[in-house]
Amino acid sequence: MIALLEWTPPERGKRKKSVTVKEESVLHLRLLRTVVQRGPRTPEAVLRRRVLAAGKRLRKLGVTQAVLPEGFSYGQELARNGIRPVSTLSLRRALAADWVRWALEEKGQSPAGARVAVCAAQLTGEVVRTVTELCLRHRYVLLDLPYGGEELCRQLRREYGVSLLLGPSKEQLEGAEALVLFDPRTDLKNPTSLTLYDESQPLPPMGLPPAMEQSLPAGADRGQLLAALREAGVLRPGQIAVGGGLSQV
Repeated sequence: MIALLEWTPPERGKRKKSVTVKEESVLHLRLLRTVVQRGPRTPEAVLRRRVLAAGKRLRKLGVTQAVLPEGFSYGQELARNGIRPVSTLSLRRALAADWVRWALEEKGQSPAGARVAVCAAQLTGEVVRTVTELCLRHRYVLLDLPYGGEELCRQLRREYGVSLLLGPSKEQLEGAEALVLFDPRTDLKNPTSLTLYDESQPLPPMGLPPAMEQSLPAGADRGQLLAALREAGVLRPGQIAVGGGLSQV
């Protein structure tokens, strides 16, 4: 089970436990809602002890992943108990094509005529899906891949009648309007780079249908929360909106 960690302010005149754990559900996803008391004057040392105590309780309950509050800075205390933040890597890769569109529109560029480059260390299902979506949306798609790209190129031409440029030069990759990196590339520089392997890169704006939005807990890290909901199958294809458009994730 996944935990949802939240801060709560102390209430005047009421004595409450500094850490409470209760099983609840968010959009039918069962979570261990873990509430840690934090006031504006709570010392850092006290907060660290409380987070550490929360981590110990969650570890005893078999929890290894948690959706954390936005801007959470006590990850080390949780890590000491084997609890890590919910990964957003799968979500980032699922959103890649819509993320490219949003990034180009934010720069005032036309997505349809833009050159989009994709770099990956190997041809995975996520790479195939992203490249296919990009080819259907953009006129020029470049793919830098050590091997396996020829068959994908033939498949795209056969099924959709679109072409894919294989083996682009470094200059072509850096000159593309958007660069999608599935794996680290320290030799490339592009102002519009999506580093899908790097969870520290801010995600694009993401929204859900209004009825779902109202059910989301306030203050939670949005990327981690949506990633958990998606991995659990709670979010169906088309229910995450990137920028102003619906994505098929």
